[in-house]
This record gives sequence, C-alpha cells and structure tokens, in this order.
Amino acid sequence: MTKRTVIRGGLVITASDEIHADVLIEDSRIVALAAPGSQHWSADRTVDATGKYVIPGGVDAHTHMELPFGGTFASDTFETGTRAAAWGGTTTIVDFAVQSVGSTLREGLDTWHAKAEGNCAIDYAFHMIVSDVNEETLKEMDLLVEEGVTSFKQFMAYPGVFYSDDGQILRAMQRSARNGGLIMMHAENGIAIDVLVEQALARGETDPRYHGEVRKALLEAEATHRAIRLAQVAGAPLYVVHVSAAEAVAELARARDEGLNVFGETCPQYLFLSTDNLAEPGFEGAKYVCSTPLRPKEHQARLWQGLRTNDLQVVSTDHCPFCFTGQKELGRGDFSKIPNGLPGVENRMDLLHQAVVDGHISRRRWIEIACATPARMFGLYPKKGTITPGADADVVVYDPHAEQVLSAGTHHMNVDYSAYEGRRVTGRVETVLSRGELVVDRRKYTGRAGHGVFTPRSTCQYLT
Repeated sequence: MTKRTVIRGGLVITASDEIHADVLIEDSRIVALAAPGSQHWSADRTVDATGKYVIPGGVDAHTHMELPFGGTFASDTFETGTRAAAWGGTTTIVDFAVQSVGSTLREGLDTWHAKAEGNCAIDYAFHMIVSDVNEETLKEMDLLVEEGVTSFKQFMAYPGVFYSDDGQILRAMQRSARNGGLIMMHAENGIAIDVLVEQALARGETDPRYHGEVRKALLEAEATHRAIRLAQVAGAPLYVVHVSAAEAVAELARARDEGLNVFGETCPQYLFLSTDNLAEPGFEGAKYVCSTPLRPKEHQARLWQGLRTNDLQVVSTDHCPFCFTGQKELGRGDFSKIPNGLPGVENRMDLLHQAVVDGHISRRRWIEIACATPARMFGLYPKKGTITPGADADVVVYDPHAEQVLSAGTHHMNVDYSAYEGRRVTGRVETVLSRGELVVDRRKYTGRAGHGVFTPRSTCQYLT
C-alpha cells in the first residue's frame, strides 16, 4: 500500500524558487507540487505548514562522528550525531572514513561502514581521508569512485598523522583527474605551524588562545595557493574545506576568476565566532579550539562576501565534538594537546537562517549553500537538496518566527557545552521528514536508529 503525505499551505523555498505550494509525498518520494488548495489529494497524513517555510532537508557535507583524534574520540556516535542533525533540520550527512597509515582505503571504509550501519537516524554518505598515498592506494581510489565514494580528503596539516607532502598530493590529484573524483583539502602549512607551536610552548605560551596565534592566516592562504596550483598542474578539481581567513578567500576568488575548477567551504563557527572566544578567561577558550582556527572578527565580512559572490559555495559544520570535561581538558597547560573540533551539526540551519534575518544572505541563498550546492557538489542532487517531483522526501517545515536560545541545556548533541551558548536566534525547525518518514513531528522526536541508509554518490556536478 502506498503511503501518502500532504504538506499544505507553506512557502516552498528552494535554491531557485519561492512559491506557495502544497507538496504531495508518496512513500519515500516527492511526487507533485500544486497551488495551495487546488488539489484535493487524499492522504494518510496531512502536515499543516501555514505561515511556515517548507524547505529541503539540509545536507551537511562535512562531519566527523566517532573520529579518533588526539588520543580520544569525537563524542557523538553516528546514532547521537544523526539524531541531533535531524533536530536541526539536516537530513543527510557526508562523514569522513579514515585510512590509517599502513592500511588500505578499503579497511578504513569498511571500519566506517561498521560504525554507521544500522545506527543512523538520517541518510549518510562517506568521503575518504587518504593518509598514505602509494600505488595500491591510487588504484583503490578508482574502485571507490565506482561504488559511490567519489571524494578524497588530504591534509597539508598534522604531520605524522594525516599529512601528505606535495608529491603525494599531486599523485592523488592526478588520479582524481582521471577517475572523476574530487580532492578535498585541509589547507594549512602544517610543517611551518609545528615550528611555531614548538616555539610558542618554549616561551611558556600554553593557553588556548595561542592555538589561533600559531596557525596563522598567512599559512592558510599559502597552503590554499599551493593546493590550487598543484590541482592546476594535475588538471584536477579542488574543494578547500573550512576556509576561515580573508587571505584564503582571496586565493580562491583569484583561481575562480582564472576559470579553474576550485571550490570553497566555510563553517558557521568562522561566520559567528572569533578569536575573542579563544581568548575567554581561564581554560574556557579550549571549547573553541578547531583547525583551521577561529580568526579575528574582521575576517567575517570577507567570508559573508564570499558566500554572496559565490567565491565560497558551501557552509558545512566540520562537526567534531569533544566534551570540555575530560577531553578538551587534555590540553590544560599545553594548547597543542587540546582535541581540535567543535559541535555544530544541530545549529547550522538555524544560524544560517539568522544570517537571512540579519541581511547577510537571501532565503534562497540559505537553501543553496546549506542544501542544494552541497548535494550537487558531492553527487547527491536532485535526490537530495531540493523539493521537486522525484526527489527523496527529505523535507523540513521551518517556523521563521519562533525564537530560541541555543544552549547545551537544550541541544541534542552528545557534548557538554554549546559553542553558541546563550545566543538568541530567530527561526526553528518544527517538523522533519526523511524519505517520507517523520523524524521530528512538531518538536517531538519520532525517528529511529537504522532508518538512515548509506547513499552512494555520483561525481561532482559542477565540473566544466
């Protein structure tokens, strides 16, 4: 028996349109849109969206559930993290499977499949972190593209952990140029940063704020420039993750003006937080240690500008939570030992709606950078990221007038603090459907672990 859901009376917002429409869902797919009240569809379930927005479920293309880092693990499991994502209006995540040095890509991918399978409340996909470039790894990249893991992350940072040198990066880029994959780059000069870390600690500069001071904006810009030119030599596309510095945005803008297939992502923490947070008294600044680091507030205007001019295309979270008690505290007396990462998968859609309220971006741009473009960038569109016949029924009813205060006391992420504690925002998720199933129903959680399934991806849909 076909199960029918009708969402009535809302303003449907996609990256390209805003229309008042009723939405008909059959089982897991959207099948029709019609002028409000013009179709008397019979339905098993009717959702009243009068006075609300009806938007595609968010696509967060950068999360780290259960990531091992700095002697501990990210505190959100795939179960808790995807439940929190759903509460925040995100219905698809793309997480990172990790290749350990000395292991194969397949071993890393299988490990992450085992972590996620049967545990997720929403659909998920994987990127592959490539930590050990060799002939076998390069061959495996081709096989992963064929099975829907079509993007590969490399690091110019973290020597001795994830780091790849320029030769390894070039080889992987050359391979992706042939197999259609997309190289994602953590662009910071990790070799130089390690020198500055050592020197700062020798001077007795151990507080969290020095994490931001040693990871200089110029070293992000230099690595971004180098990654762009290596990609140009390889004839490969490039996606630079978590761009935080105005100087790095300038490198991306220059490359795009030259017609290169270069793309950039930023995150809410760089748009809403700053080095003021890293410098909070006592050890409080440890809550805000992430890499790339938070920057001085003056960088924010350039990031917003980049989002408006499409020099930056995507806002993801880089969700990688560590509890303040027992995890961030590993770095007391040595900022270099603070696990790098912030919680945010639940807050992204709301913070970006606040950006609409504040006049930074339009409503359609909100949906573009949070839903449609990440889906296109990583081969999920139009299955994900839009509201159109044939798309998965990943739909959010969003109340643009509700006010809320972000807080660890009310969030659903498995972490003991909020990076946005006490921040008042306008707009809140009311109801969430994932493939036609209610996950959040009028602010009550009705989802379940195991509803979310692995979603193979095609290649990037933006390549010229």
